[in-house]
Amino acid sequence: MSAEEVEQAVVKLATGGLVEITGGEPMLQERELVPMMERLLRLGYTLLLETSGERPLENVPAAVHKIVDVKCPGSGEGGTFRMSNLTALTTADEIKFVLADRADYEFARDFTRQHGLEYKVRDVLFSPAFLKNPGPERDTANCQLDPRVLAEWILQDGLNVRLGLQIHKFIWEPATKGV
Repeated sequence: MSAEEVEQAVVKLATGGLVEITGGEPMLQERELVPMMERLLRLGYTLLLETSGERPLENVPAAVHKIVDVKCPGSGEGGTFRMSNLTALTTADEIKFVLADRADYEFARDFTRQHGLEYKVRDVLFSPAFLKNPGPERDTANCQLDPRVLAEWILQDGLNVRLGLQIHKFIWEPATKGV
């Protein structure tokens, strides 16, 4: 679809005025995406952008609410976060860490503290990673890191972060797509 076709579909479908742009990695199409975001903002839409943080964000309009991942070592994509993106964030944005184990937790805790994230963004989210091949159980059995253990670590360290759970994986079977 062209950017114009996407925009027309958004106008047709997003009757509530809220649009979330996610992917894959939406910033791979920055050249087309940024102008489309600018047009949608002018039309009065509220925009959310979910991104891995590996692509530059400085051209994203400030009015776009950014939800930016910092990949932890356990993801196999550690070190891909573009540090210059920290300057593109506002106090309306969010940073998210998906954690597989204690090493990921310590990485996220230290990164959060070193960069003063609790003062830089609205929310810092710590979420347990889910298994790549989850079972049908709609419970924490499919988490690589037990959410209760993660909550205990957060409390012990006195972190000002939110524990985030992918609630759709508890409502529907974790492998269900499109919900």
